[in-house]
Amino acid sequence: MNIKIQEKISNPNFLQNTFPLNLTDLSENNPYRAMNFVNGMWKYASNYLEILDPLNGDKFILVPNNLTEDEINEFRDAANQCPKSGLHNPLKNPERYNLYGEVFHRASFLLGLPQVEDYFVHLIQRVAPKSEIQARGEVKVTQRFLMNFSGDQCRFLTRSFNVSGDTQGQQSSGYRFPYGSVAIIAPFNFPLEIPALQMMGALLTGNKLTIKGDQRVSVVLEMFLRLLHLAGLPPKDCDLIHCDGPQMESLLKSTNYRLLQFTGSSGIAERLCNTMKGKIKIEDAGFDWKILGPDVIEIDYVAYQSDQDAYAFSGQKCSAQSILFAHKNWVQAGILDKIKLLAEQRNLKDLTICPVLTWNNQRIQSQLDKLLAIQGAKILFGGKPIEEQHKIPECYGSYLPTAVFVPLQQIKDNFELVTTEVFGPFQVVTEYENEDHVIEILENIPHNLTAGVVSNDIRFVSKILANTINGVTYAGIKARTTGAPQNHWFGPCGDPRGTGIGTPEAIIQTWTTHREIIMDFGITPKNLIQS
Repeated sequence: MNIKIQEKISNPNFLQNTFPLNLTDLSENNPYRAMNFVNGMWKYASNYLEILDPLNGDKFILVPNNLTEDEINEFRDAANQCPKSGLHNPLKNPERYNLYGEVFHRASFLLGLPQVEDYFVHLIQRVAPKSEIQARGEVKVTQRFLMNFSGDQCRFLTRSFNVSGDTQGQQSSGYRFPYGSVAIIAPFNFPLEIPALQMMGALLTGNKLTIKGDQRVSVVLEMFLRLLHLAGLPPKDCDLIHCDGPQMESLLKSTNYRLLQFTGSSGIAERLCNTMKGKIKIEDAGFDWKILGPDVIEIDYVAYQSDQDAYAFSGQKCSAQSILFAHKNWVQAGILDKIKLLAEQRNLKDLTICPVLTWNNQRIQSQLDKLLAIQGAKILFGGKPIEEQHKIPECYGSYLPTAVFVPLQQIKDNFELVTTEVFGPFQVVTEYENEDHVIEILENIPHNLTAGVVSNDIRFVSKILANTINGVTYAGIKARTTGAPQNHWFGPCGDPRGTGIGTPEAIIQTWTTHREIIMDFGITPKNLIQS
């Protein structure tokens, strides 16, 4: 490990010297003032937005907002300085692949230090409250991802290939080239994992990056960038902008970004697709489903996993279980009662129930009321705000884990309403006998992110897998919809704009473009025939 880094981590004030956001003192009386990073320099902004603590309403963080034209121009100018061949590629500055191998190695080492891991776990919990298991899992996935691409893995990832030509001295070579200047807009729900994995994929492949996180949680991204600088990241490779959505959209329109990677809601994804004139990679919302097959086994485990998939982090995951298709055999065996019992054990004290950052109680209740107006619909459990005493601001949701039963035929008749994704602790449940009717419903769901096929009946599983296309589908009695680690692809299927995260294939597909170079140094022919 680098001697400079060893000296810094041996300093008793290592955390305070590396991360200016002090978690111990963070409060309305001592708010953290976030900083933008552009062209290799940290900068305070002219204007700031107050961010409310999701647990008590304190104005505990100030983030840049309503940037001036001069401030925006700095980001625009920095982005436009990057050529379309990128900062490095297989033929230009190839030594930077080695540099990034070292950056990944050092960053993995630093994030794996117990005091640094704990810092990010608790920072995530402050801005996007979730249980410690959920927050620590996010940090560990990020650390493992950094480990996976350290050493020579950066240049192995972008390896080229050759094909022999038709004549002596001729051969074609396929290369993976960066796009040049690119941008990322990251979501609130995974303040570290999602932006970290995408930004590192963009950077290692030679792109110049401008990244924006959700203002409510973007201080996590700021602290991660500071860690990367300590690990040796070239300062001018990545700019960090704190701003609101409309101002970022304005920057995208006026800057020559050759690609935008967006993770978030499908509505905003479609808008940004128009803004970028199609130059976009999307990991958007998913109305994710789970099917319990006809074979009832391991009922306690299946109930546990269904509770986790629907209600961990109060359902604020793009992979959360939005609808459960339970075969009548499972219903008769009591699976719904078991899920209800587990859901009712969740509480605010240990953050197994937590604030809902994008859906307030009125919005959740409105969707519930619309569903209950459907013939045969009923509340299985939940269906009301948290009853235990709390100080969650009204702008955020504070709702109990909720399940609404809707008859299968009524789902077909009220499809758009039933398949509206609630980004909170909320799922639709239905019962079926014939899986063909379920497949018919699944065919019409427009977004295809995650799914679970819970069965050890290989014929049933094979039939469902053959007739669906979700990009991340778990199959078998232990099937889930959430909890994607760093060791497999995560992303939607069926959309040519779809992007992945976490794996070599995801990085190559998202952050590089194919270039073919044909070398032809052979002897020229003597008898030329014009055609």
